[in-house]
Amino acid sequence: MLVLILVLLLALILGGVGFAVHVLWWVALAILVIWLIGFLLPAGGRGGGRRWYRW
Repeated sequence: MLVLILVLLLALILGGVGFAVHVLWWVALAILVIWLIGFLLPAGGRGGGRRWYRW
């Protein structure tokens, strides 16, 4: 019985980690797309700089 509980707990932990990694990949992809859009579009008149971020 203890082995069954440990296996189920391990499956739950690995499933949670897999879900979190999957979500983090989608978040990273969204950030990359937003960064590329900001990199390709010209600045909208704030300070006359080429980029919308300061560094």
